[in-house]
Amino acid sequence: MYLVTIYDGPNDNVGTVIHSPYPSGIKLSSGQIKLVIRGISDMSFVINPTNPAWGKIKPLKTLIEVVDIKRNKKIFDGRVLKPTEKMSSDGMFSIQYACESKLAYLNDSNQRHGEYHNMTVRDFFQVIIDNHNRQVEPHKRFKVGNVTVTNSNDNVYRYLGYDKTFDSINDKLIDRLGGFLFLREESDGMYLDYLESVGELKETPIRLRTNLKNMQREIDPLDVITRLIPLGTRIESEDENAADISQARLTIASVNGGIDYLDDLELQEEFGIVEGEVIFDDVTQPNILKTRGQQFLNSQKASKTSYDVNPVDVSLIDSSFEAFECGNWHRIINPVFEIDEPLQIIEQTIDINVPQNASLTIGEKYKTLTQYQIEANKKTKSVAQLEQTVASQSQTISSLKTELTQIDTSVSDIQQALEDSDFPALEDAIENLNQAVDNLIAAVEDIPVYEVATPTKDGLMSAVDKRKLDLISVINPIDLDTLVARVEALENARI
Repeated sequence: MYLVTIYDGPNDNVGTVIHSPYPSGIKLSSGQIKLVIRGISDMSFVINPTNPAWGKIKPLKTLIEVVDIKRNKKIFDGRVLKPTEKMSSDGMFSIQYACESKLAYLNDSNQRHGEYHNMTVRDFFQVIIDNHNRQVEPHKRFKVGNVTVTNSNDNVYRYLGYDKTFDSINDKLIDRLGGFLFLREESDGMYLDYLESVGELKETPIRLRTNLKNMQREIDPLDVITRLIPLGTRIESEDENAADISQARLTIASVNGGIDYLDDLELQEEFGIVEGEVIFDDVTQPNILKTRGQQFLNSQKASKTSYDVNPVDVSLIDSSFEAFECGNWHRIINPVFEIDEPLQIIEQTIDINVPQNASLTIGEKYKTLTQYQIEANKKTKSVAQLEQTVASQSQTISSLKTELTQIDTSVSDIQQALEDSDFPALEDAIENLNQAVDNLIAAVEDIPVYEVATPTKDGLMSAVDKRKLDLISVINPIDLDTLVARVEALENARI
């Protein structure tokens, strides 16, 4: 399914195939790709001495691409990083390589100091990319593509330092305004889009008992801030000889009763005091800074929820189904987790040798404090309902045991009556048995459908009671009509 090719630098247009999708072709010993919508995607693979890549890979220079030939789509395009050479206890040699996508070229350059204001988000993004392009070789350069992220007035005020370009984009843009970096290759070069959202809503759901093998949910309230320190623009020191690297910043103390922080009392009641700061470089007035800080608190979410999912990718065997792709949205249906809504695939792990072993990370879904508390209350209520159900089942099982004891007694009475030829007593015993069976049926109907007990394993009844029941219903089935006919025959014979 996957074709893996390495290239000896950007000028190699032929490449060397190191993994073929065909059964008789060259194979990697193992290979895994991790695609993400935030950050830099990566890949790792292992080769042995028979692979044509052995001895040819040069860290940071060798390029690598992975193509899904079924869909004719490139799913990974990057460069090879460090090798790890190994020898096993049985004398087998192998090399494991780590790789990163071409978005990592943004880590090959540093920005230069500058102050920028009265420019749009796109213009500031262009400044950062231009700085990067001046520092690197032609094949590592990007063109600014689509920019759909804006702020309230589409006017930014930012400083740039000497950080890595990728870190600068995250710090100055993504962490403050949101959005996603999306790399695409066109005939005239590589384009870098800065998009407010990515992905499409697909029709193929991920549904329990249909194409969902297993699922894990993580609820993370650790990023919550219940006491916020809003910080504005830097304040220049009045001492010309001062060498304080950590410059003071504008605070809200002058307009907030001498206190430089804002409290969210509802969140503090739930999580306690968790202090954190947010920097607004473009704010120069304390009253505006306080407003911006309060807006941050009001929009803050109490928890982040993500799901690790192992689905069955039916598209591998049926092209009418949509394949799972990082960034797309799918409806997730799992009544046990109380979820039925579209969520985005934020990470995708692909096994090159075993494509059906793909795994997805779904989310992230942020919850407000109210939503967080409602979900917690639902779980508490579910536990209470479960306890009530268990108690009710215990009563039902106790009743069932009583009925089984009565049946056991009735069977003994019938056997004794047959031995004594006591026909009136036999008729009474049959009547008692009928009543006991009716009671047993009623008791069984009250039990929900769960795992059935066996003669060797406890279930809704003990294994001992199960063996007693089998004695009646399986080993020695009793036909009451036949039994009555036998009694009448005995009476006629005596007459």
